[in-house]
Amino acid sequence: MIARALDYALTPTGRLKVGETKLPPIGGEKDTHAPSSPTTKHRASNPSFLPPAVNDAFELFFAFRGFGWDFGQGVHVPQEYRPLERGAFLKATWKIFFKYFLLLDFLEACMKLIPGVGDPHGGPIFLPLPPVQRYAVSTTIHIMTGTMLLAGFEAVYALTTLIGVGLIRQSPLLWPPFLDHPFSSDSLTIFWAKRWHQFLRRLFVIFGGYPGYWLGGLISKEVAKVAMVFGVFTASGLYHELSTYTMGRGFDKNITLFFVWHAVATLGERVWYKVTGRKVQGWIGLLWVYFCIMIVGQPCSESPFKLFLRLASPY
Repeated sequence: MIARALDYALTPTGRLKVGETKLPPIGGEKDTHAPSSPTTKHRASNPSFLPPAVNDAFELFFAFRGFGWDFGQGVHVPQEYRPLERGAFLKATWKIFFKYFLLLDFLEACMKLIPGVGDPHGGPIFLPLPPVQRYAVSTTIHIMTGTMLLAGFEAVYALTTLIGVGLIRQSPLLWPPFLDHPFSSDSLTIFWAKRWHQFLRRLFVIFGGYPGYWLGGLISKEVAKVAMVFGVFTASGLYHELSTYTMGRGFDKNITLFFVWHAVATLGERVWYKVTGRKVQGWIGLLWVYFCIMIVGQPCSESPFKLFLRLASPY
C-alpha cells in the first residue's frame, strides 16, 4: 500500500485508464477505453453494481497487474483457456479452485511426515545423510514446497476470481490465468517477464527499479539499465525475506541472494546474446532455468522451514 501511495501520488497526471488522456470528473463523463484493450473491451457489457467511482477505487486498490490502466500496459497477459461466457467461466474456475485446494492439502499433509521439516519446531532440508541421499531428499522437499506455493497461489486466485466475476460482476477478461506455464520457460528472461505471475511487478519496480535506475543514471544510461534490473530483483528478495523477518527470527540473507543471483543470471543472458548473437532457448535453456530454480533455489526454500527452529533455539 505504501508503494501504491507513492506511485499514485508522484504521478503528475494521475492514473489513467487505457485510452484516457485526462482524468474525468467524478460522476461526470463516461470512461473512454481504447477498443483494442484486451481486458477492457467488454467492461461496459458487464457493469458492476458498484458506483463507477467506487469501482475505480477498488480496481486501483486491487488491480496488481493493472489491466485496463496505464500502469499495466506492457504487462504480459496469459492466454485464457476457460470459456468467456460467465456461467461456463465460473464453473471452470470452481474446478480449478477445488483441484488446487486438494493438491495443496495433500502436499501439506505429506510435508508433515518428513522428520524435522514437518515438525512444529522446523528444521533444515539438508539432512545429515550421504551426499546422494541428502540432495535427493532436499530436492524432493524443494519441489514439494514449490508445488505447494503454486497450488496455494492458484487456489486463492481462483477464489478471488469467483468473487470478482460472480459477485462484483466484472468481466472474465479482467481475470486471466494467474500463471503462464512457467516451467515451459527456456530462459530466465521469459520466466520472470512472462511465465511467472506479474502481480508484484509494479511493487518491485517502485521500491527497487526506479531507485536503481536513478542511482545508476548518475554514472551513465547503460549503468542505469543494469542497476534497475538489480534494484527490481533486490526489492523482490527483501520483500520475500521481510515478510518472515517480522516473525522475530532474524534476517536470512539466502532469500535475498537467491533473487539477486537471478538479476546476474538474466543480465548474463543478455550478454550471451550480444556476444554470440544467439538467444538462450531450446532444451539447453530449459535445463538452465531448472538449474537456477531447482538447484540454486534450495537454500531459499529452506529458510522458512528453519523459522521455528530458530525461534526455539537460543543460538
